[in-house]
Amino acid sequence: MSGFVLAIDQGTTSTRAILFDDKMKVAGTGQQEFTQHYPASGWVEHDPEDIWASVVATVKAALKAAGRAASDVAAIGITNQRETVVIWDKATGKPIHNAIVWQDRRTAALCQKLRKEGLEKTFTRKTGLLLDPYFSGTKIAWMLDKVKGARKRAEKGELLAGTIDSFLIWRLTGGKVHATDATNASRTLIYNIEKNAWDDELLAILRIPAAILPQVKDCADDFGVTEKSLFGAGMRILGVAGDQHAATIGQACFEPGMMKSTYGTGCFALLNTGADLVRSKNRLLTTIAYRLNGKTTYALEARSSSPGPPCSGCATASR
Repeated sequence: MSGFVLAIDQGTTSTRAILFDDKMKVAGTGQQEFTQHYPASGWVEHDPEDIWASVVATVKAALKAAGRAASDVAAIGITNQRETVVIWDKATGKPIHNAIVWQDRRTAALCQKLRKEGLEKTFTRKTGLLLDPYFSGTKIAWMLDKVKGARKRAEKGELLAGTIDSFLIWRLTGGKVHATDATNASRTLIYNIEKNAWDDELLAILRIPAAILPQVKDCADDFGVTEKSLFGAGMRILGVAGDQHAATIGQACFEPGMMKSTYGTGCFALLNTGADLVRSKNRLLTTIAYRLNGKTTYALEARSSSPGPPCSGCATASR
């Protein structure tokens, strides 16, 4: 591909944009931290407007540092903090609540209730995940229950929900595209990773209307074109992956048995299991490593994070 490639890395504590030239050398960068909000013990939030502002600012900074214009960019790739979720007004794009961050523990009681009802096996069988506040599904349910009028508005089709990548795609394309990729979808607790589809049974349990959720695409796919007014020219968004999955791809972990480990806000290890959806006997997570050309590659994942406790059993080191 001729032209420059712009990578947007929207992380837990900061956003970074990097512009690569046609030889994949760094031509320019931009980086900006944003505020963490802790409204109660165990609660972690981000202002989605802070995240959006940081993305716009860092993209402009990277282009400026490289002495390039948006018209020089052949493609944008987005990677993002996983599980952090936003619900926003479909008409205005305005969030109805702060983003609830992956570290947040406010839905622990709901997860415990569902476990007591014997539903964890159902969630794990379909999603590969554990019933834990870490994941997006119970966060969406919490906002629909706690924000005044949110559930009725969602049922009427007035709201949209998604992980940070979806929110950014919506904003970048001027509200034309509501989409996510398979890796981010696989971390929501409501996506069937075997069927590669939102799961109606799990959505019914959490009372989440399917209409508010994004279209799920491959990691390398057409996610629309940025609004010309943002950066001076439209740029095609052609790649999306959750941060740990993007690292798996970036470190060329393409063969079954290969494993990557990365260290940031937390430590995350992913083991490529190829086309085999492997079920852990020691409460590791089964997840989608990446989906390319319609072909799904799976992984086993272990993690340990700070601050806050890891999800139950996720730090176990053996399959």
